[in-house]
Amino acid sequence: MTTQPDRASLSLPHGFFSRRGGVSAGVFAGLNCGLGSGDDRALVAENRRRVAATLSGSADTPVVSTYQVHGTHCINVTAPWGDERPDGDAMVTNVPGLILGILTADCGPVLFEDAEAGVIGAAHAGWKGAVGGVIEATLDAMETLGARRAAVKAALGPCIHAASYEVTLPFREACRKADAGAEAFFLPGKDADHLQFDLPGYILARLDRLGVAATHVNIDTYTSPDHFSFRRTTHRAESDYGRQISAIMLPRP
Repeated sequence: MTTQPDRASLSLPHGFFSRRGGVSAGVFAGLNCGLGSGDDRALVAENRRRVAATLSGSADTPVVSTYQVHGTHCINVTAPWGDERPDGDAMVTNVPGLILGILTADCGPVLFEDAEAGVIGAAHAGWKGAVGGVIEATLDAMETLGARRAAVKAALGPCIHAASYEVTLPFREACRKADAGAEAFFLPGKDADHLQFDLPGYILARLDRLGVAATHVNIDTYTSPDHFSFRRTTHRAESDYGRQISAIMLPRP
């Protein structure tokens, strides 16, 4: 199997990678790019090199990722930092030759570009980050580098879909407290105490509210055997899980 990723309607090099084409085994089988997983670090490093080679043509191109904490902090990346990852859930850069990578296993990876300005961004939008403002933080940071909001395009990658995302009433209250507009994305559940949350619908609506044109790969990570899923792993009582990577870069001139 190859590492060829799914792509959306962005013009710069990008990809929503699945677990296909990697070297990891067991519960991490495939292209596990998660430095925070219990996988062999050498295997994760090789998987990330394959991602770099696919996007840039060189396995040595730096793949930059953060220690994701389900927050809204966005980092302006000016140089690779290796494995000593800072805390944060979004990154932006105007430096060619850096690959920004978001790791997920059900949360929503969002890639951004203003190709004309030469500014890119990437955000990890789980429910906490999405309702908390990680998308807004990313767009604000892109604008500080010269991006124009009207010129920014975004793409949402594979994430858990409403039919697979059962939540409780307190979960809905937490979302509504942060953003009253989230109410529209809760669907009836199996009983009065449960609901289904439409995470991709909410993220796309939030982007639309901000005036950003966006597309969606439209893959449910929970039901896709080609993707890692934290919730599926939990339901199966597996020992650990891998993380797929969604990545974007500015090519070198």
